[in-house]
Amino acid sequence: MQAMTQATNAAPTQAQRYASDAARWQALCERDAAADGQFYFAVVTTGVYCRPNCAARQPRRENVRFFDTIGAAEAAGFRACKRCRPTGRSIAETQAEAVRHACRLIDEAETPPALGTLAEAVGLSPFHFHRVFKATLGVTPKDYAAARRIERLKRELGDGTPVSQAIYGAGYGSSSRLYETTHATLGMTPAAFQQGAKGKRIQWTVTPTTLGPLLIAATPDGVCMIEFGRDEPALEAKLDARFPSAERSRADAALAGHVAAVASYIATPSQGLSLPLDVQGTAFQRRVWRALQAIPPGRTASYGEIAAQLGQPSAARAVARACATNGVALAIPCHRVVGADGRLAGYRWGVERKEALLAAEKKAG
Repeated sequence: MQAMTQATNAAPTQAQRYASDAARWQALCERDAAADGQFYFAVVTTGVYCRPNCAARQPRRENVRFFDTIGAAEAAGFRACKRCRPTGRSIAETQAEAVRHACRLIDEAETPPALGTLAEAVGLSPFHFHRVFKATLGVTPKDYAAARRIERLKRELGDGTPVSQAIYGAGYGSSSRLYETTHATLGMTPAAFQQGAKGKRIQWTVTPTTLGPLLIAATPDGVCMIEFGRDEPALEAKLDARFPSAERSRADAALAGHVAAVASYIATPSQGLSLPLDVQGTAFQRRVWRALQAIPPGRTASYGEIAAQLGQPSAARAVARACATNGVALAIPCHRVVGADGRLAGYRWGVERKEALLAAEKKAG
């Protein structure tokens, strides 16, 4: 119950965040996009009310009044700003729709459309479209298209499609174009991916912790799996299932440094945990995982707050799915993500462990 209270206190809702006039003024000064829809401000000298992130010149503080709703602002005699259009679709919403349209075009195309083609389709200049796309999703149109092609390739390979056919079916003009980026995307060659990581060399060990047995597995490039379980046989079975055709070998001594780092983190969580990682995911998953790693020990954030931070406030469920696919416990700290109300939502390795981790981090901080 104590950890639950701590998590709740550490994760205020959006409404709570902008409850005071001081917080609202700060959001106005920063043109905080996350505050859009949470409140409105009016300028008494112009008689106009605006969204918090309106691009108009910042007014003087003594001329500003805040309102919870559009109705309240209009009842006080103010009229809607023609620049940020608080009663209609905002510029941000219009841009988000343009990005969604572009993503659909990329998803449906056999080969990635050119930047100019996408920009023309959504009615923007190539330069402006590129900037808007990256600001909205955190990746460029080219990066998004590359990630989608890899996802398509994975599906093709998973369905048993021959490698050469899958490569061209995913939109690669030649196999050499794919192999140039293979390691950063699949983490192995397409053939090895299709064969359950055949040829991939993975060392692993199991160590006892205060949170139960923990398996750590690593390739020559970094840690690829950190998994809690009930016992060693169950953990080894999970490793076998994830990398069925890899060359797996137990290596307690070789991984002693990683074990020491994890043990040190569990004992003193305030110092964080930094390990070389060898994990693959979609462009969105990687963005979520980087956001999780940026949450300091002892602090939490909600799925919605992470989504808003990534510029996709409606993607809370997608953030939750990205957390659920995290295969390296502690190193990518998905235990620091809570529900919108501050409650401890589901955790891949058990809510009890999540509660214990958060409590230890809070105490150490």
